[in-house]
Amino acid sequence: MEVFLPIAQVIVSPIEILLLSALVGVLSGLFGVGGGFLMTPFLIFLGVPPAYAVANEANNILATSVSGSTTHWLKNTLDYKMGFMIVIGGSIGTALGIYTFSYFKGIGKIDTVISLAYMYILAIIGTLMLVESLGEIDKAKKNIVERKKLHVHYWIHGLPFRMRFPKSKLYESIFTPIIIGLVVGFIAAIMGIGGAFILVPAMIYLIKMPTKLVPGTSLFVTIFVSVIVTFLHSINYGSIDLMLVLLLVVGSIIGVQVGQKLGEQIESYGLKALLAILLLIVGIAIAYDTFFAEEISNAIIKTPTSELNFFSKFIKEFSIDMPFFYGLFSILFAVILGIGAAFIRRFLSKLRKKYIANLAK
Repeated sequence: MEVFLPIAQVIVSPIEILLLSALVGVLSGLFGVGGGFLMTPFLIFLGVPPAYAVANEANNILATSVSGSTTHWLKNTLDYKMGFMIVIGGSIGTALGIYTFSYFKGIGKIDTVISLAYMYILAIIGTLMLVESLGEIDKAKKNIVERKKLHVHYWIHGLPFRMRFPKSKLYESIFTPIIIGLVVGFIAAIMGIGGAFILVPAMIYLIKMPTKLVPGTSLFVTIFVSVIVTFLHSINYGSIDLMLVLLLVVGSIIGVQVGQKLGEQIESYGLKALLAILLLIVGIAIAYDTFFAEEISNAIIKTPTSELNFFSKFIKEFSIDMPFFYGLFSILFAVILGIGAAFIRRFLSKLRKKYIANLAK
């Protein structure tokens, strides 16, 4: 079974996308990192043009971030003040990223830039994760307990204009979260990723936030960054395909829930090493595809509007006739799916606890 994506104008297998997005969602839930740096390359391998893969994965990240952030909001594990400071930097970084994206798209090099960015990022992240995980495995085998310094200071901690963040119990320069947000926003705009792999370590080691507040605050920031990325990609390039977004969101949300449950029950040292190896393999595959694979024609498939089904025809005409409102609708679509998933999860969790309590009586 195959479906035609009316905006990206390519034919894909919905089963493959659902399975891959669910797998990436499991990894995201298991390790607490966003799955954009894996799912976007997978979409490219499936034939989705890079510029469309970036935009639609950003919309998918918006939905999953809303879902996760709603859960943390219900648990009161969010630092809104810190989050908004990071969002300020994220907004500036996203604008710069879109400007850079537009420049390379204008000269016809955006696909190469995206491929190279993923190649280097995956190689760096994969190598660092592999070294760290192998070190953790070695220490676990030898029962070594490493003592870490409580306070490590970098140049960023000497910046002026300090502000109190009561929720995190911190007294930090406003420039620290803004600079971090700027980097995350820039990368998100070009690569279609949430930036959690940068944001989470930065909040822990640079800002020194309490660990329990980090995941929720990271997701909170990712919502705003993803909204900006989704909207700008939609109105500037008309690259959001709601049919593709729906497949990505359904698979990702299911996968994240499974991954979070697995993460509560298993030791992740060995799995982290496997994830690192997977990242390196994907990076190598992108490098091969970019430099060594035979050039494949990326001609867009021209399908007459009359041959599209009702949903596809609606999406295509809506995006062409009203790009501004289509962008807003794309955001609202992702937000509703994300919130709905969070409350369904909460309902099922309460139902499960109630069932267990009844069995115990």
